[in-house]
Amino acid sequence: MIKINVAQQLKHTVGVAKQYKVSETDEALGLNIYGELNLVRTDKGILVTGKLNTLKKLACSRCLSVFDHPVSLDFLEEYVPTMDVISGTPLSTPDGLFTITNNHEICLDDALSQYEVLALPMKPLCRPDCKGLCDHCGSNLNIEDCSCSNTIDPRWAALAGLALNDIQGNSREE
Repeated sequence: MIKINVAQQLKHTVGVAKQYKVSETDEALGLNIYGELNLVRTDKGILVTGKLNTLKKLACSRCLSVFDHPVSLDFLEEYVPTMDVISGTPLSTPDGLFTITNNHEICLDDALSQYEVLALPMKPLCRPDCKGLCDHCGSNLNIEDCSCSNTIDPRWAALAGLALNDIQGNSREE
């Protein structure tokens, strides 16, 4: 869990900035996260910007092999306080915003998990030229060539008779 105490920064005037180096393992997300964050006091709260990097274990969508995928998170979120840092009175906060806890800490976990989902590929590949699995025997074609015959599915056999120029839009001579 990545938490940063911002009690002192909330007491400063608008525009005061602090930099933080992040290098920790987030147990909840299962990630080793490193990078730099900039925290700037705004009129509403604290603006957090920065770039964080991590490695995420993914399964290849073609061959199902597990591999480490580098993930870069460009972070930009504003956190608003739920309690006045001077008087301790509760403050009203609009729904949908990231909030600073009653202990005056910013917890980055929710935002990081959202940024992580957006940064991950829809179709992860262990490498760009991944050959995938054999349709018949299921062997990983990146590791070994299978001895299955390349028989054409009878449902697609009619397409085998088409000439390449038919596919490119040229008409056949009759």
